Amino acid sequence: MARLNLMNLSRGLRTHEAAPARHISNELQLRRSVLACLLWESQFYEDGVEIAGRIAELVPKVEPERVAVLAVEAREQMKLRHAPLLLVREMARHKTHRGLVAETLERVIQRADELCEFVAIYWKDGRVPFSGQVKKGLAAAFPKFDAYQLAKYDRGGPIKLRDVLFLSHAKPRDDQQAGVWKKLIWGRLAVPDTWEVALSAAGADNGVSKREAWTRLVTENKLGALALLRNLRNLREAGVDEKLVLSALESMNTQRVLPFRFLAAARYAPQWEPAFEAAMLKCVAGQSKLAGKTVLLVDVSGSMMAPLSRRSEMLRTDAAYGLAVLLREIGERVAVYSFSDNLVEVPARRGFALRDAIDASQRHNGTYLGKAVEQLNQKERYDRLIVITDEQAHDTVPNSQGQGYVINVASYKNGVGYGKWTHIDGWSESVVEYIRTLEQTAWVN
Repeated sequence: MARLNLMNLSRGLRTHEAAPARHISNELQLRRSVLACLLWESQFYEDGVEIAGRIAELVPKVEPERVAVLAVEAREQMKLRHAPLLLVREMARHKTHRGLVAETLERVIQRADELCEFVAIYWKDGRVPFSGQVKKGLAAAFPKFDAYQLAKYDRGGPIKLRDVLFLSHAKPRDDQQAGVWKKLIWGRLAVPDTWEVALSAAGADNGVSKREAWTRLVTENKLGALALLRNLRNLREAGVDEKLVLSALESMNTQRVLPFRFLAAARYAPQWEPAFEAAMLKCVAGQSKLAGKTVLLVDVSGSMMAPLSRRSEMLRTDAAYGLAVLLREIGERVAVYSFSDNLVEVPARRGFALRDAIDASQRHNGTYLGKAVEQLNQKERYDRLIVITDEQAHDTVPNSQGQGYVINVASYKNGVGYGKWTHIDGWSESVVEYIRTLEQTAWVN
């Protein structure tokens, strides 16, 4: 997720806003292209096809072991789903990388529908036979999933789970699993009790109201964390008891929920913000503090206002604000600033109030990160400076006076967060743990 580099500025490389960028290794280019990538989704300066093409071009230039590690990191730490599958598909194209395809593919497939999604990516440029390693990886991944998981994701797309089963020649672990697979092949798996099925049934003339359906799903813990957050508006409109909803939020498993999801949920159900805030902060609760003075510098420029995906109402600022809220919690002493055209100090707030203060601090215009760092170096005495940005600055960025971190929340080709800065890609709460571990290791050494 991060790498410390000591490299010189390259005269020929520039960010999209014309700041001098740095020449970095192929591995680092691949990391910055992957770890904040929602595959094939366009960003403010680059479209999704361009980013995917760059990933494909870089894979054979990076050691196969490093690509495999990156794919697992993207799936397990950064909680990305499609970018890791693309990495494995590109590994399968190259003789130098094929030997690690099976074990990597088995590791990154963690939901049953990802079996079909990988095949769709594999065949994106035309239907071709599976390599032996791909067959082996799919065959190893298929037995992970039980009857409920298979039924839940046995959908009507062009590539079905039964197709993957036949193509991979997967072997069941025992007679019970063999029986489940026979039902899958013949389309006889029991209809899963998912919220989609339950709500569809409630819409029919069967005497079950939407309120009753939602109440049962919440009571029986049938909604995963993401489904719960995405359906809060529906729960409210259906009249589900507020105490029941709050109880579900308090007990939800936040392991696979990224910080910005809670900020987005609060837009639709602001009356439950305290519960969202408590759930979001679970991942740092009780963790050791970062000693000394920390300065957070959050990018609020125009490019940060771009949506994370074409169908999403969440913005790149949501990712930045979510990380800022979490980082605010782990510092002994913390000052928060925003930057766009100017450097602006943000009032001392915590939680969702900090999000609001950052967002209201100034207009979303240019990206003068270099000027902001220079002013901070003159104004503040600090032990570490943590910048949260898409790295598309107008000006040259100087070094920080203390330990400097740049958290990159975009997948653009060139960026400014290198040199004597510690560069971190992605918007998972894992970046918090990375900073803590890095500094603890340095202290011990």
